[in-house]
Amino acid sequence: MSVNRASRAGLRADCERCFGLCCVVPAFTASSDFAIDKKAGQPCPNLGADSRCGIHANLRERGFTGCTVYDCFGAGQQVSQVTFGGRDWRGDPETAKRMFEVFPIMRQLHELLWYLTEALTLEAARPLHAELGLALEETERLTRDDPAGLAVLDLAGHRRSVAGLLLRASELARAGVRRRGKDRRGADLIGANLKGADLTGADLRGAYLIGADLRGAGLRLADLIGADLRGARLDGADLSESLFLIQSQLDAAKGDAATRVPPSLAHPAHWRGPATR
Repeated sequence: MSVNRASRAGLRADCERCFGLCCVVPAFTASSDFAIDKKAGQPCPNLGADSRCGIHANLRERGFTGCTVYDCFGAGQQVSQVTFGGRDWRGDPETAKRMFEVFPIMRQLHELLWYLTEALTLEAARPLHAELGLALEETERLTRDDPAGLAVLDLAGHRRSVAGLLLRASELARAGVRRRGKDRRGADLIGANLKGADLTGADLRGAYLIGADLRGAGLRLADLIGADLRGARLDGADLSESLFLIQSQLDAAKGDAATRVPPSLAHPAHWRGPATR
């Protein structure tokens, strides 16, 4: 059996086919993101016997905002149903140990699949499509490895290789923008006033935009891979053609009905309400 990743639909979490791995494997620290401390490998007390979260509809109200912005990119069902053939970690301590070890590795591979899939949609990056396609195939192959193979995978090396390709694709996509924003890669823009800013084609890879005011900002072809958008104001901003934006970044930010997002992503439920300027 194989999880279908022929489209991005296969890179979205399917919690009904997962054994609640995101509620068990990571560690939590009591903070503004989590209401409790939880050790890695320890089931969250809100995880039910059916592998579903008992407070899913009220996570933000109950102090678990961190859970609402987590995305496994479908790695949970891949590990649960493919890598371990449907064997639940609850029934076998050895299976649990190996499954918990493999899950973070699979999640990173699936995140790379998401970015590579997007890069292959960029017309300006067509000169790289052959290389991107090979990288996608290789990453797919790695996700089909057994637990022992995944455990010894040189994940850092594979990520570096893919990251280089994604950067080249980004540069090609942004090369035709006449008024490119300046290089703000990794910049500290925490709380910055960027309201209405023209950030067309800007390099914001890994930028810290926590709490930044981006209301009404233009982010067409801005590269947002790895940008920290926690608490950023995106009301009325145009992210419809932003590069390498993912759902968890939107989930961590604040926006409204006027915020434009790529068609592959969705407005988070907590964005509901009137637009503000």
